[in-house]
Amino acid sequence: MFLQIGGKLESDFTQPLGMLSDCHKRIQHFLHILVTTAGQAGDAPLTHGQHGILDSALRYFRDAAPKHTADEEQSLFPRMRGVDSARVRETLSRMQGLEADHKQAVQRHAEVDAIVLKWMTEGVLADGQRELLKTILNDLSGLYHSHIALEESEIFPLAKAILPEAEKQAMGREMAQRRGIVVEGTSRR
Repeated sequence: MFLQIGGKLESDFTQPLGMLSDCHKRIQHFLHILVTTAGQAGDAPLTHGQHGILDSALRYFRDAAPKHTADEEQSLFPRMRGVDSARVRETLSRMQGLEADHKQAVQRHAEVDAIVLKWMTEGVLADGQRELLKTILNDLSGLYHSHIALEESEIFPLAKAILPEAEKQAMGREMAQRRGIVVEGTSRR
């Protein structure tokens, strides 16, 4: 996690919905790094700084992003589906769409990884690869924009309203365990 000096403190595992929102900010941050670097690098070889920030962004999407997806698909969505309410029933199809987005993002990130790792190894990209990378990153940007907007405007507020506090706390403990962090008497598995 990165620290924003002078900014609002990030949420912790006692505020799992806030943590999911904080993760969205990191997704947007690291995607911005990929898009910006791909746009700025042009034909020139990667600089040491560009190499480092690309590596950080790839590592984030490879290591942290799957945990965020699991937080939603294994901890949040099942709990929401377990609440019998008209609001949840109306939202079910949108949650299925979000799960489809997750699958598509995994596929697109694998493509980004392959191209960027080649770029980092060879220092430059052929025009076709550079354009393909930009296209994939534009697709990912659009996917994340609509995905995050739906979660932030509908899914998370609904979850906050319908899930009992005990369920939110259990969700936070699961999220911590996914990261190997022991919270409130939970153990690492």
